[in-house]
Amino acid sequence: MRGMSILIGTIVVAAAAAQAQQQPSAGGAAVIASAPGTATAAVAVKVTAIVQSVDKANRLVTLKGPEGNVFAIQAGPEVKNFDQIKAGDEVAARYIEALTLTLKKGSGAVREKVEAEDAAVAKPGQRPGVAVGRKVTVMADVIAVDAKKQTIRLKGPQRTVDLPIKDPKQFAMVKVGDQVEATFVEAVALSVEPTRK
Repeated sequence: MRGMSILIGTIVVAAAAAQAQQQPSAGGAAVIASAPGTATAAVAVKVTAIVQSVDKANRLVTLKGPEGNVFAIQAGPEVKNFDQIKAGDEVAARYIEALTLTLKKGSGAVREKVEAEDAAVAKPGQRPGVAVGRKVTVMADVIAVDAKKQTIRLKGPQRTVDLPIKDPKQFAMVKVGDQVEATFVEAVALSVEPTRK
């Protein structure tokens, strides 16, 4: 669990740094990076809503979204410090997802899929908030390389997919018999921000 929390934090920091380096568009940023044998794509989005009212007895919070839409959500028991939420507070939702593909030359690893999840909640006395993360790692075999279409065929533990490779230098590195490790990470964080002035 601690390792997953560190991973979520790392992804959040990396996406935030990437947002700072690029022109953000509509509340989010996309980042694509590559090195020989590795490629990563990440997306970070932030959406805010304003608390319109709070029904403490039923733990319902009515929010007004950025487009003016009004909706209610129920705060489950995982939302600690619920009593601190009040009308006028800003709720921020941050969503980050990243996919990294890594070429494994001659690794001979077992084709497998491994999933891990983790969550963190606000401590007593802190502003209400919750963060949830998920990591999925899949090891797949390269079973075909199509130079004409610039695709590779990967056979994983559950299915076979054709993956286009846009970068000719990356494509040239891949051979039948290699393996590709795909790591997908997503994290969602909800937090109540200080009241606007």
